[in-house]
Amino acid sequence: MDHIEQAEAETWKLQRRLDRERRARLEAESIAEQGFRDLFEKNQQLLMLEAIADAANQADSITDALQSALRTVCRFTDWQVGHAYIVEESKEGPYLAPTSIWDRVEEESFHDFYLSTETLEFRPGAGLPGRVLASAEPVWIRDLALDSNFLRTATSGRAGLKSAAAFPILLGTEVTAVLEFFSNRVLELDETLMRLMAKIGTQLGRVVERNRAQEQLIHHAFHDPLTRLPNRALFADRLAHAVARSHRHGEDKFAVLFIDLDRFKLVNDSLGHPAGDDLIVQVAERLRACLREEDTLARMGGDEYTVLLDSIEDVNDAMRIAERLISAFQEHFVIAGEELFASASIGIATSTGGGETAPEILRHADLAMYRAKSLGKGRFELYDPGMHELAASRLALENRLRRALHENEFVVHYQPIISLSEGGIVGVEALVRWRKSETELVYPDGFISVAEETGLILFLGMWVLREACSTMVRWHKEFPRTPELTVSINVSALQFAQNDFVQQVSKVLRETGIRPETVSLEITESVSMTNSEHTMTVLARLRALGVRISIDDFGTGYSSLAYLHRFQLDTLKIDRSFVAQLDDSKEGLHVVQSIMDLAQNLGLNVVAEGAENARHVAQLTAMGCEFAQGFYYSRPVEAGALSALLEEQGQQPNSIVA
Repeated sequence: MDHIEQAEAETWKLQRRLDRERRARLEAESIAEQGFRDLFEKNQQLLMLEAIADAANQADSITDALQSALRTVCRFTDWQVGHAYIVEESKEGPYLAPTSIWDRVEEESFHDFYLSTETLEFRPGAGLPGRVLASAEPVWIRDLALDSNFLRTATSGRAGLKSAAAFPILLGTEVTAVLEFFSNRVLELDETLMRLMAKIGTQLGRVVERNRAQEQLIHHAFHDPLTRLPNRALFADRLAHAVARSHRHGEDKFAVLFIDLDRFKLVNDSLGHPAGDDLIVQVAERLRACLREEDTLARMGGDEYTVLLDSIEDVNDAMRIAERLISAFQEHFVIAGEELFASASIGIATSTGGGETAPEILRHADLAMYRAKSLGKGRFELYDPGMHELAASRLALENRLRRALHENEFVVHYQPIISLSEGGIVGVEALVRWRKSETELVYPDGFISVAEETGLILFLGMWVLREACSTMVRWHKEFPRTPELTVSINVSALQFAQNDFVQQVSKVLRETGIRPETVSLEITESVSMTNSEHTMTVLARLRALGVRISIDDFGTGYSSLAYLHRFQLDTLKIDRSFVAQLDDSKEGLHVVQSIMDLAQNLGLNVVAEGAENARHVAQLTAMGCEFAQGFYYSRPVEAGALSALLEEQGQQPNSIVA
């Protein structure tokens, strides 16, 4: 090889080396440039995530957080328009509702697209937002014009929008909102951006979680956890606003109803607190169904509810609604699979424009409710100023009753029960009296209702049972006869509901030594029907002791004939109100005869209460009534006076002085 060829070869080698070095340098520069670009993009992504996180942490609401997220994503990605949807619930399931949360939609060209979006709701799978709702994953549409399921193609085309992407705001796996974005260019799928959107959705989900927790705390602070009704605090706030409106505008009238369940303690004592809670919830549902949408029903605690009736014309509106609420209790409740009857007492207080405060009006309604209870329960009463004096008197009576129990001021009087066929005393009914002083004797109407409301009846009732049984044991010895005299003793609803009532009766029978078959326990229809299963259980255990069972004041309640048969009773006592009607009309005669026929079909004895004159006795005898008691024969008298009647009867068999 000559020198020229050698030089050319060296030159070629050098050129190749230079080409390699240049390519290497260009590749290095390209790699460096791509690295810088990737670094820049990662930095932008981090900045976007950081900006969204900061805004989310500072947001006061979900709306603020979503608005900030839209603005930030549009700024960092150069999407032209952003919009947010919130998930709502309906009977058909969840759907996406449009919101007023937008970014960069102010331009005139976007107006039609904005309007079409605001009028649409998206079910799962429908449109771009619906696909995100259904999949819980981001969705990318490269070309809106080619997507048949976009649903807004016409208005998006006029707005110059060509591509779109949307991603969910997730709380766990639950979609709570959807953000959608639009571009005026056809964009290929950007996997990196899609992953970033998923991260943003999870991040915003924490804001939703925090906001829900706050809302839940606020809700719990102002709502009853059992019924989910407004509680005392929320009711007081709404009542205060109603009072303020009434003071400013006298024509803005309102009323407060205070509702208390009658004999609710019986349910808790006989069926347990879960059953009581179930009744509380069912009552709340019935009350709510009787009210207008704008009325406030609240649970104050225990078995107490209140109602705020806004914008009423006059007190008659409140009375009509109170009647509707009372009627809601006519149908039985089903508690633990059993039928249970309940009632409520309602007090009404209305705005008068007289400057009363919210607590004062609530107190007025409370006083009226107690007045309704004292007048027989299951009714409503309007407040009047005189009720303050009644409340003070009631409190004084309660304190005086406690002292009377402690100082043994109660006595038992006995009213004879007469055999109409033989004319002689066959038993007595024990009736409690309060000897308040040497000259003052208080009858049950004057204190029993307070004794029942305060629970004092539990002690008083067992004292009467023991006293009556002890006295009858003495009479059995002094006035032996066949069959032996019987003693009838009233049992209050509260006593009957006690879990240890049967044990208490057994103890009295054992300690007094009375023969159980000579004891008749009297319960009212309302007690027997409050909870039929409990009633049957207790009655069966009492009958196992050997005592007899009577239904007192029969005909005044709502007994089911089927239950009367299942209760295995011994005696029906016809209420004195029906016997009194024998003087006035044939209706009374028909009622008494119907009760007689019913008792005969069920194999029960009948005692007619309130036999006041010879005409009553003659009519009852003619109808085949076996026993009667009333003033015609004797008023209730002390044990000594009854002993004298028994001694007189012993001297003159089959007779008693009227």
